[in-house]
Amino acid sequence: MMLLFYNLAVFFYRLVIQLAAFSGNRKAKLWISGRKDLFSRLRLAMKPGEKRVWFHCSSLGEFEQGRPLLEKFKKEKPEYKIVLTFFSPSGYENRKNYDGADFIFYLPLDTRSNAKEFISMVNPSNVFFIKYEYWFHYLRELKKNNIPVYLVSAIFRKKHRFFRWYGSFFRDMLRNVSYFFLQDEQSERMLHSIGISSCKVTGDTRFDRVVEIASQAKSFPLIEKFKNGFPLLIAGSTWEKDEQVLVAVMSKMKQENRKLKMVIAPHETGENRIRNVMQSFSTFKTIWYSEAKEENISSAEVMVIDSIGVLSSLYRYGSFAFIGGGFGSGIHNTLEAAVFGMPVFFGTNYKRFQEAVDLVDLGVAFSVSNEKELADMLKSLLSDESKRLQISSSAKNYVEERKGASEKILEFLR
Repeated sequence: MMLLFYNLAVFFYRLVIQLAAFSGNRKAKLWISGRKDLFSRLRLAMKPGEKRVWFHCSSLGEFEQGRPLLEKFKKEKPEYKIVLTFFSPSGYENRKNYDGADFIFYLPLDTRSNAKEFISMVNPSNVFFIKYEYWFHYLRELKKNNIPVYLVSAIFRKKHRFFRWYGSFFRDMLRNVSYFFLQDEQSERMLHSIGISSCKVTGDTRFDRVVEIASQAKSFPLIEKFKNGFPLLIAGSTWEKDEQVLVAVMSKMKQENRKLKMVIAPHETGENRIRNVMQSFSTFKTIWYSEAKEENISSAEVMVIDSIGVLSSLYRYGSFAFIGGGFGSGIHNTLEAAVFGMPVFFGTNYKRFQEAVDLVDLGVAFSVSNEKELADMLKSLLSDESKRLQISSSAKNYVEERKGASEKILEFLR
């Protein structure tokens, strides 16, 4: 019965996506068009005799999380072709030209026929799903074909459906996974509570990724010129509610003649979205990053990043970081900022993210519920250089001490 409900849920999910695409939703259109003639393209791409490993990520965040493992595996086992799949457009459209994988596709929707055909064509020797992708038909088909499946950087909490009274169907899905590489001991305890012992705490591969990014951070001379010796707040992956708070804070700082500049990188970078952000900050001298020049940048107060792929390197210039999403469905990546050693701020919706909870407990990150709290914290830290240096050291140490998950996983597989 639960399988019937699952199949119906998948069917209606596709129907909703189709309706959204018909209504003009850009992401829904990409979701549909990216899967058009997918099996024909797969058939042409796969060559007889190849040894292949399949990495699957839901979206861009999971890709960045799994990327260190993928790249280490590729370096160590160059004879294998890497098949990389994404479920969402945010992953595929941003990484479809990634040169670390040999084949990059959308994942076909999880139906029995799709799973059977996809796995038959790809025929992977091993499969790595990143963090939390659990697709019934794919997992069952892989188990049926004796293909090992590894869950990387998996995390489990008591509230998850696997551990509820109605969760037997979902628990059976977990039993199709060959091995779980877990982020923490609590996840291990949760799996043990339902009789799953094929697991090991190896940590979160995101720490490997942010350490790598920090060591290879790009240089942006225009950002240095924009900063011009002033304290700089980097606001990353912001939404409208975040921006309302940031406008109020910047206005208050300006009224009090406190020197602070801001770089803001909205979560979405479409032209209309960027224009709306520019309008929100219209009372400041605001400039688009793409239009920044030597002669107009040093006097600007706010810079809006209107391109993707640069935020993680921009944090190197920050005195403070504000991470978006905390006044909505949940915060974005805090580690990309913390690795550079700075105080990190975000809204109140952060407790689903263990690293954010850890950073708050360490006194490195601060949850704020409104513009007054954020402004007060900024003013306090601007006037206390010793505390900022202490926070910087604690943030860097937190990230550094937790790197190495990718190597632990590879060592286990060896």
